[in-house]
Amino acid sequence: MTLRRLKSLSLAGGTALSLLGLSACDLAPTYTPPTFVVPESWHGQGPFGIATPADNTLPTDWWTMFDDPLLNTLETRAVTENADLQAAAERFTQARSLVVEARSELLPHLGLNAGASDNKQAADRLFRNGATLTQTQEIYQGLASWEPDFWSAIRNHVRAEKQKAQERAADYAMARLSLQAELARDYIELRGYDAQIAIYTQSIAYYQRAMQITETQLKFKAAPRLDLARAQAQLYTSQAAKLDVEAARQVTEHAIAVLTNTSPSSFHIPQIDKLSFHQPTIPTGIPSELLQRRPDIASAEREMAQANREIGIARAAFYPHIAFNFGGGFESNGFDLANLANSLWTYGASFNMPLFDGGLRRAELQRTWSAYRETRDEYRGTVLAAFREVEDGLSRTERLNLENKALQQAVAANLQTQGMTMTLYQGGVGTYLDAIFSQENTLDSRIHQVEIATRLYQADVDLIRSLGGGWNVKLLPTMDQTLSITPFQYDGLHHPASVGDVTASQHPEQFENLAAPAPSTPGKGTGAELAPLPTGALPQ
Repeated sequence: MTLRRLKSLSLAGGTALSLLGLSACDLAPTYTPPTFVVPESWHGQGPFGIATPADNTLPTDWWTMFDDPLLNTLETRAVTENADLQAAAERFTQARSLVVEARSELLPHLGLNAGASDNKQAADRLFRNGATLTQTQEIYQGLASWEPDFWSAIRNHVRAEKQKAQERAADYAMARLSLQAELARDYIELRGYDAQIAIYTQSIAYYQRAMQITETQLKFKAAPRLDLARAQAQLYTSQAAKLDVEAARQVTEHAIAVLTNTSPSSFHIPQIDKLSFHQPTIPTGIPSELLQRRPDIASAEREMAQANREIGIARAAFYPHIAFNFGGGFESNGFDLANLANSLWTYGASFNMPLFDGGLRRAELQRTWSAYRETRDEYRGTVLAAFREVEDGLSRTERLNLENKALQQAVAANLQTQGMTMTLYQGGVGTYLDAIFSQENTLDSRIHQVEIATRLYQADVDLIRSLGGGWNVKLLPTMDQTLSITPFQYDGLHHPASVGDVTASQHPEQFENLAAPAPSTPGKGTGAELAPLPTGALPQ
């Protein structure tokens, strides 16, 4: 082998190695998520016991901690059938398809081109020079093109799309958690209205008996007509308040129906007489763990990672752009395509080096840097908002728990006072004004206690939601899992395989029956009744 030949091979090898080295050039900045200095413990304190090591994290089916079978059934239906949640799952599927589209730019593109034409010229055409009036042309050729990704612009685009798909998976997890929390809050509110209706029903019956006593007292001239007017006002006001609560209950029931993919007209949950949920023990963990538990924080972090990749794409625009293409086939004025003389081919490369564009590329680079810093600011804001929600939840649950216990004692005292004042009034010792005052205090304290208990259970739901509802960032699909198909896959295109914890229905038509009734599962407290009121000397 001659020296010149060796030099040629060395030059060719060096060029190939250089191209390979360039193709590994990633112009995106090194990405590292921000590291925050966070407190070592939560400031707010909730009314919860210390969790055992086995219970240091929330279960993903956290609503079961309220120990209500009907709530469990409703949550299962909502996660399976809710239209908004299914739409979020489809957005994740679409994002996975965009990953495949972006990755396709890394591979050569091959195609076929065929055409035929028949052209007739006018006989009197100027300068026809004896050419035939009719001409035919057939062409068949193959085409190939490829763009080497020297500056990783395409690969950074692929990585950004993968991170976008992960963001969509986190958005789905957040939508699911929000749906679960909203349904739990509405169901607790519904049961709170049930308890209020039961209290009004019981109190109205009490007031009716009290009015009968007043009418008897008036008949025997033992009480003024003013007492009867007060008794009637108390009764009618309570009846109106009950109607208002019943209307609010119907509206809440309608909201639950829509969340569970049912028309409100065919959805009804039977009433119960007592608000009876199990008070959950909610492990809060340490603040630093919150960054791994919240889907919205994970979504904001993935958005920041995408912005980092956009910087690399903007940088790549300053470097030469190279592309290769090849074509070959046959062209003939007839159908004699098997003739080698009618073969054709073409190959070439294009080179584009930006020199001056009036600041276009520099402005784009400046924009991507600013967009990246914006996502860092938004990420920090998301983290702070999450910390605030947890602290708010801890503070609310602590205060509401203490308030609920105090109101329970107030209710017991008012019930005793109500019974005693009616006994005194019937005996002619007390005034009916004292009895009315006692009745109002008793009803107000009982309704207020139910409202506070309802808010306490809802605060538990809010705290669970702020802690991520048992979700963990490890449930996100990996970047490689975001690919929905392989380059040579031609089946299973309608429904890609599920990855992560995103579940999309393959047959949405099965949820188009909107007339399904409410589940027949009995709720907690079914059959329970309020304790009877101390009636004293009231007639039964």
